[in-house]
Amino acid sequence: MTISTRGAAQAPAVLVLEDGRSFRGRAYGAVGETFGEAVFNTGMTGYQETLTDPSYHRQVVVMTAPHVGNTGVNDEDDESAKIWVAGYVVRDPARIPSNWRSQRSLDDELSKQGVVGISGIDTRALTRHLRERGAMRVGIFSGEALADEATLLERVKQAPQMKGADLSAEVATKETYVVPAVGEKRFTVAAIDLGIKGMTPALMAERGIEVHVMPATATAEDLYAVGPDGVFLSNGPGDPATVDLTVIKEVLAKKTPLFGICFGNQILGRALGFGTYKLKYGHRGINQPVQDRTTGKVEVTAHNHGFAVDAPLDKVSDTPYGRAEVSHVCLNDNVVEGLQLLDQPAFSVQYHPEAAAGPHDAAYLFDRFVTLMEGQRA
Repeated sequence: MTISTRGAAQAPAVLVLEDGRSFRGRAYGAVGETFGEAVFNTGMTGYQETLTDPSYHRQVVVMTAPHVGNTGVNDEDDESAKIWVAGYVVRDPARIPSNWRSQRSLDDELSKQGVVGISGIDTRALTRHLRERGAMRVGIFSGEALADEATLLERVKQAPQMKGADLSAEVATKETYVVPAVGEKRFTVAAIDLGIKGMTPALMAERGIEVHVMPATATAEDLYAVGPDGVFLSNGPGDPATVDLTVIKEVLAKKTPLFGICFGNQILGRALGFGTYKLKYGHRGINQPVQDRTTGKVEVTAHNHGFAVDAPLDKVSDTPYGRAEVSHVCLNDNVVEGLQLLDQPAFSVQYHPEAAAGPHDAAYLFDRFVTLMEGQRA
């Protein structure tokens, strides 16, 4: 990635997809070049949380909302220590941010962190193209990185694919850290960081849980050294087929209460013997309808996933760890959005119950995790 942060507002830019389609606009953020998987996000708000979500590592995010940046950027809403998106695509960037919490503009923050973006393109046409053709590799070029489109297309085709990408260790913490319980400590949870967002351990801490956030490479010995009442598997980027399942299988064998979200749902599914597959264009946004089949309730939920679990919707499955069933399903396309074991305390969902950004419909899942740990302790 070649980056300059000067003169972005005046620089022409071009976005080139791996199937040869291109869009011309103006540089937004840093000037230079970047590569990744082109995906679209349907959220109308919450762009700061999206940008700092580690699950977007190596992805170029196209915002379907036409006007982006109007609330600026602050120091409180980040979900991690940096922007993780590989590139950013907007139609109409705000000229002046206007919000009482704003501390700087989104354009300035993208430039500061070296994130190459493009503005002024028809993001509706680009989104329709990705829906029809599927998520694909893309490059954004501006400034000295510009060249003829045949040359740029060849550079896009040399970028790595998302399928087969093992990325968790690239975004996870290198050292264990502890998020203390708020108020009286009730439980200890060992959380495997595969790309965790800051709000997730914060919501567990609010429920009296002391959270030990551990690297993606943590062993079972590392987990059980803290005497956990439960184990948590976080969200994260990449292909779940690349993950070593040794640790999660040991956790399941010990029947320790287990809760996984997003990437963690896919890993649990694979450990139970189900396959995973790449979705055509994925689910990304804060307005995805999901039904909790255990209660019949429909939730509006926050999603960010390009892979899904291949498990039967119409029956209970036998696994090496007892019976399992699909607990949640997406009402748009019947994609598996949750799993639960019926003979031991383990469950997962494919979406983001921490809702940063997004609706709070699914916050009850953290309470469900607490109930599992209470039951195991009893």
